[in-house]
Amino acid sequence: MANVKPNGKRSAARTEILLESGTNELEIMEFTIAGDSFGINVAKVTEIMQYEGVKPMPNSQSSIEGVFMPRDVILTVVDLAHYMGLPPSEDNTRDMLIVTSFNKMNAAFHVHTVETIHRINWNQIEKPDTTIYGGEEGLATGIAKIGSKLITIVDFEKIVFDISPQTGIQMSEISDLGPRARSTKPVVMAEDSDLLKKMVVEALTQAGYANIKAFTNGQDAWEHLQAMRDEVMATGDAIGSRVAAIITDIEMPKMDGHRLTKLTRDDRILKDIPVIIFSSLIDEAMQVKGEQLGATAQLSKPEIGNLVGTLDKHIL
Repeated sequence: MANVKPNGKRSAARTEILLESGTNELEIMEFTIAGDSFGINVAKVTEIMQYEGVKPMPNSQSSIEGVFMPRDVILTVVDLAHYMGLPPSEDNTRDMLIVTSFNKMNAAFHVHTVETIHRINWNQIEKPDTTIYGGEEGLATGIAKIGSKLITIVDFEKIVFDISPQTGIQMSEISDLGPRARSTKPVVMAEDSDLLKKMVVEALTQAGYANIKAFTNGQDAWEHLQAMRDEVMATGDAIGSRVAAIITDIEMPKMDGHRLTKLTRDDRILKDIPVIIFSSLIDEAMQVKGEQLGATAQLSKPEIGNLVGTLDKHIL
């Protein structure tokens, strides 16, 4: 298996190359459960390990196997087969743990095999049909076709939120802001998770932002931005009358948030629009990448109060 080995961390050099490329590419780690292929963005993975017995935790959610401490960090172990309603492996001594870090938290996911890493372009990933994959209740953020194989990209943020709701967006952060004025300044948002998109829009609306256009990928958001650019070029209006700010996730089918940021900054009409990256992947390396691309601000999910405060600072 290239660059990710059992009991080893992913290759830093390869990750740095990917971060520096800015080519709308990502690396997908393919894993299987009950013979079906699934994928996770390598940017979320810190390590893969051979499955070991874990310490059960009484009264925990049914998909949580327990905890284990491979080194100095206690990790919660989630049984993905159980969570997805798929059968367990016949011999779990060959199973694997995918150790992850996102949303400023660490967790391990119990899978049956880890296959390989695919480097692909985001435009190779299609948003799944909500009638088949469940919309807000579904677990697929995208489907990647690699050769003759279809790999389902799993919404790990939703899994963690379902198991531990306190790790998700908290509307109490908006309530704590107190009475607020209503703003009709247009905000463009790109977020591929149907659940998170709904929650962010609800939170921003409650915070007084009443004019939000939300898209499920960077490509659709970019096409809208181009249309707004063409409108103001025809009318002579300021671009801020059409788009006052952009909020974007990083991981999205068709076009990621970094590519969307770069295209915006390279456009002479759109370049001054505040671009706020709101992602579960924000860490030191991603901060550097976002700064290089010209992001106005970079915030880690699920800090919705900080997102509102940043919007206030830049557009009110």
